[in-house]
Amino acid sequence: MEPLGKLRLGVNIDHVATVRNARGGAYPDPLRAAKLAEEAGADGITAHLREDRRHISDADIDGLMEVLSVPLNFEMAATDEMQAIALRHKPHAVCIVPEKREERTTEGGLEVAREENKLAHFIAPLREAGCRVSIFIAADRKQIEAAARIGAEVIELHTGAYCDYSAEGNHDKAQEELKALRDMSAYAHSLGLEVHAGHGLTYDTVKPVAAFPEVMELNIGHFLIGEAIFRGMTPAIAEMRRLMDEARA
Repeated sequence: MEPLGKLRLGVNIDHVATVRNARGGAYPDPLRAAKLAEEAGADGITAHLREDRRHISDADIDGLMEVLSVPLNFEMAATDEMQAIALRHKPHAVCIVPEKREERTTEGGLEVAREENKLAHFIAPLREAGCRVSIFIAADRKQIEAAARIGAEVIELHTGAYCDYSAEGNHDKAQEELKALRDMSAYAHSLGLEVHAGHGLTYDTVKPVAAFPEVMELNIGHFLIGEAIFRGMTPAIAEMRRLMDEARA
């Protein structure tokens, strides 16, 4: 199967804000990181405004909407507060993710099938406002079907389990997760959904996912920000872009 188009790279800048907030000042600036990522070849910027504002702030979202020339993907929980912020800014894309205060990072996909009616009503005004709505889910047939039914245009498949098993050296389990991601990418595409993927991807794990022809976008953050400490932002992103393009070819 031929690739369906260029594989886009969305760079998540949350953890530049984590470092900034550790000291309570203004440095390092996530907006500067976003502009550097854009110049380095990122096709979009992702930012997750959490309920507890542990990294990205409301002012960061204001600033990103002003300075970016690439699309902003606004990650958020399905709450009234976040819906109001998204409707005020009208970013290019809104990705609905599960959120628990005690988690360090997003631990899994959204339970769409269980909350189908609520989520359908939640995303309707976002779609009407012109935002592309994405749902962050596990590679699970039931969740994909529910995402299609509620009117989402995009799903983002959670690659965390595949990446975790790979890091642990558990090859069999990693391959099992990779097969599920591959099969569900194809299934979601067959339902008319645009397929994205992300969470935990590194230089070592990105190529098999980037090779799925149905996947149109990868969203990568923590690893790239960490790698930027050693390489710098531009070389870190350039290397990820190179590996993605190589896999796609």
